[in-house]
Amino acid sequence: MGTSATSIKHIPVIIVGGGQAGLSVSHYLQEHKIEHIVFERKSLMHSWKSQRWDSFTLVTPNWQCDLPGHPYDGDDPLGFMKRDEIVDYLQRFADKVKPPVREGVTVDRISVNADGVYDVATSVGNYQCDHVVIASGGYQAPIIPRMAEKLPETLFQMHSVQYKNPEQLPDGVVLVVGSGQSGAQIAEDLHLAGRKVILATGNAPRVARQYRGKDVVEWLHEMGYYDVSVEQHPLREGVRDNTNHYVTGRDGGREIDLRRFAKEGMELYGLMTGFDGENLIFKKNLAANLDNADNTYRNINSRIDTWIEEQGIETPTVEPYQPVWQPAFERDKLDLAEAGIGSVIWCIGYRPDFGWLDAPVFNGMGHPVHKRGVSSQAGLYFIGLPWLHTWGSGRFSGVARDAEFLVRCIKEKVRVNSDCEESVEIVS
Repeated sequence: MGTSATSIKHIPVIIVGGGQAGLSVSHYLQEHKIEHIVFERKSLMHSWKSQRWDSFTLVTPNWQCDLPGHPYDGDDPLGFMKRDEIVDYLQRFADKVKPPVREGVTVDRISVNADGVYDVATSVGNYQCDHVVIASGGYQAPIIPRMAEKLPETLFQMHSVQYKNPEQLPDGVVLVVGSGQSGAQIAEDLHLAGRKVILATGNAPRVARQYRGKDVVEWLHEMGYYDVSVEQHPLREGVRDNTNHYVTGRDGGREIDLRRFAKEGMELYGLMTGFDGENLIFKKNLAANLDNADNTYRNINSRIDTWIEEQGIETPTVEPYQPVWQPAFERDKLDLAEAGIGSVIWCIGYRPDFGWLDAPVFNGMGHPVHKRGVSSQAGLYFIGLPWLHTWGSGRFSGVARDAEFLVRCIKEKVRVNSDCEESVEIVS
């Protein structure tokens, strides 16, 4: 028996996702008295509450936390909030926003009908709306490669999203695959706990924590880097594919130097590419990976040096970084049994999962094509994605600006010739 049209509730705006991005949009919609609802599959701020390890901290200073109407309100602006402090900060934000939210609701499908209205099928019934804001984030489906299926069933495996602490893992050596932010920080967490770690590195860059008297983030803020848009960036949309620099806010903040870890007993390898039934297979590119990460480190410092000189700022000089360890040779094979590996943590990122959204706005990699969150499909918007507009778009520092812009677009109903309506080329 079909659902009658009268049983389908129409709401002007539906927001999918109850994280900081979705609630930021709700904040501005409420300011303009625009009716809306937020659908959240789990609970508000679920990923922060359940998908971060115990020692997790922000990697940007607390002063950069600037959600709409809710700047950082603690007593350590130069510090780095720990996981529980982040959750408390976000809960206070949610308490301020008081969003019209339905928690525990799965959005099964969104499509646009012949009248240009969005049909939204959910686990609690069907809705219609004129505008949809997708705020479900850019980190949706954890990536675990097919080679994981070839590893022995007795080997404990997990993705970084599942990692909490070293006590989760069985005895034995831990293989961490991937050296981006999560991989480098989890490897450090295990290393500091006294666990033997083998780290399969990738092409992630690194950055200094403190340089010439300030946190590097503070220097880059003064230099205007965080206001550079995708369109202004030399890589254009390609910047969205960049791997985040590894650094940590742990213990008050410090840089991560994989070479130092190696000097202290961590085993480093190049990119892991396979398993032959007995041996793990690696590329012999460890030295190149370490050198490339250090080159980025030096380049950022060099840009800061130039800025300091141009502005005539008086600040202490710093001796250039010198590598504390070099690989004497590189191995392309490692016997899994002989190495004593008892567990593997996959830290190789996520892939998009928008299979429930029926709209011609995705490229061949499954990523939404947009300009500043505005897609080519009228009434369909995205927020909370890395480099949606600027570096801060996927962080606490830039989401307010993105949310305010999208709500202005919604308020104007994407008028012809307005700033919000832009030509978006769909790349298949």
